[in-house]
Amino acid sequence: MEDQNGSGGFGKRFRKAKPYLAMVSLQFGYSGMYIITMVSFKHGMSHWVLSVYRHIVATLIMAPFAFFLERKIRPKMTLPVFLRLAVLGFVEPVLDQNLYNMGMKNTSTTFASATVNVLPAITFIMALIFRLETVNLRKLHSVAKVIGTAVTVTGAMVMTLYKGSALHFVKGQATHHESGSTTQPSEQNWVLGTVMLLASCGGWASFFILQSFTLKMYPAELSVTAWICFLGIFEGSIATLIFERDMSVWSIGMDSRLLACVYSGVVCSGMAYYVQGVVTRERGPVFVTSFSPLCMIITAALGSIVLAEQVYMGSVIGAIIIVSGLYTVVWGKSKDNVKKSEAEKSEGQELPIKDSAASGSGIFDSIEINVPSGQGRNVLASPRT
Repeated sequence: MEDQNGSGGFGKRFRKAKPYLAMVSLQFGYSGMYIITMVSFKHGMSHWVLSVYRHIVATLIMAPFAFFLERKIRPKMTLPVFLRLAVLGFVEPVLDQNLYNMGMKNTSTTFASATVNVLPAITFIMALIFRLETVNLRKLHSVAKVIGTAVTVTGAMVMTLYKGSALHFVKGQATHHESGSTTQPSEQNWVLGTVMLLASCGGWASFFILQSFTLKMYPAELSVTAWICFLGIFEGSIATLIFERDMSVWSIGMDSRLLACVYSGVVCSGMAYYVQGVVTRERGPVFVTSFSPLCMIITAALGSIVLAEQVYMGSVIGAIIIVSGLYTVVWGKSKDNVKKSEAEKSEGQELPIKDSAASGSGIFDSIEINVPSGQGRNVLASPRT
């Protein structure tokens, strides 16, 4: 009996931890994509072509799972749902990804991943506008969400505006930078890249909000993922033909360019869209985006080692502030879920019995049986006078 209670308790804790584990794992996946993508750009990969090939791979991976696993539960496709999917296929696969890649090429992987830290704040504001999130300033957990969002943005601003002294995590890294083997973006390109990155965050936040509404109309995460990737292929191809007139950009070899297409397609389009959709339905879009600061920390470490990118003291200080804001938001969201589950539980325990005259007693207007958790007594309504 004790073994059963122990295993049941572990299973319950694991179910509660699954959204957190899923989102942390995704941040490692995104960090790897940023590094591999930057390497492929240095080998001549077009970011427009990468977006198309990436979603071809994602469609080939996700479509069979969507077709077989959701065959019995998939709702009927309607025109409003299809139009929403078409918008989703443009906002994230085409608009967001290409703006982000252009911004990253004009700055660095570390700076680009740091800029994404404004994503939770943008998503939180948009979720408030569309009433996907509620804020009651009389409640501590609601105040924590607001403060955590502000702290996260503050940390990102510290990383952007304050550099400080350079930190060398790898032996010989200072010599590598002094030799001039790495090219630093100009001030003009840096500003342009920052604007592109911020616009990318706006597109990404819009994607999460629209995805949340779409899943309410079409509750089939695998099918939604497959449709987004499939429609993103055609919309991305049109954009590529407009902006890339040289047809040779479509050819790739067995190198980092192919690896970038396969890795980003499987991990960051197919799996990420599905996992984000599931967690968004369960915890909301703000919870999903609140984990993006972790990606910045992982990317900064990998970028310093793999790409020999310089890491400054301001980045470390900003990272500490950002993580503090992250955990404040997550704490507030966890209390939201506790309050919601308690409310649903209390509603399920109230059994109103109306129309007492039909029962023949004629003594009570109504009898309401309220059985609080762990108690076995009945609370009866006052008799009619």
